[in-house]
Amino acid sequence: MMNNKKYNVVALLLSSLIGVSSGLSVAQTKSGPIPTEGDPEDFIGHSEPLRVVHILDEPRHRTVFKGERFTLLDVQINPGDTTLPHTHDGPILYTFISNGQGYLDGRLSSITRYLDKAYTHRVTNAGPGLFRIIALASFGPGLSEPSDDLPTGLEASDIELENPWFRAWRLTLEPGARHTIISHINPAFVVQVSPAGALHVKRQDGVTHELNAAGDWAAPMQGYELYNPGSEAVTLVIKEARQAL
Repeated sequence: MMNNKKYNVVALLLSSLIGVSSGLSVAQTKSGPIPTEGDPEDFIGHSEPLRVVHILDEPRHRTVFKGERFTLLDVQINPGDTTLPHTHDGPILYTFISNGQGYLDGRLSSITRYLDKAYTHRVTNAGPGLFRIIALASFGPGLSEPSDDLPTGLEASDIELENPWFRAWRLTLEPGARHTIISHINPAFVVQVSPAGALHVKRQDGVTHELNAAGDWAAPMQGYELYNPGSEAVTLVIKEARQAL
């Protein structure tokens, strides 16, 4: 039989552990509105419930340009972070800048099957660097092939990616080089994908967009000239959201 002294010690230990466990349970299940200010302990146990959102409502998928039937997203996921479950329900064109483990050279990829069957997922960035994509999402009908919606100033033979919703080119400008005026029928975006260098996107009205790093982008929305004012080559991707004429 356990003596009283040992029994009291064991009882005290169990009581202490139960108290700690209960405290954790209370903290983890605290309900009520999340405070906006206070002491650190005031925030313990509060968390937003995991919710499923549309791709345009996922906080890390930042809308940076919105058209009637398309949206440009700057997707940035910090090291160790995970997105909310989010649903894709339309075609999308990805320009990959980095995947958390390194630079991806603006690799292009397009997924169109989401239009036939919506897809919900989460994305985790294990790091150690930033995960970043400049994504163009379409919410309009695709174009039947062939189509006469090609821009002037770019060659059809140089197209890197094309489907009924998107079209994309990749160009490299040497130091001091200029590219002749480009005019699109469809909404178009210029994205710098080289990690260094400089790119000027000069519109016909004289306004100039200055790009200086991978992931910088411009939406000229009118005829424009490309110019590399720097001392090293710069690579860019031009991508269109194809729309019915």
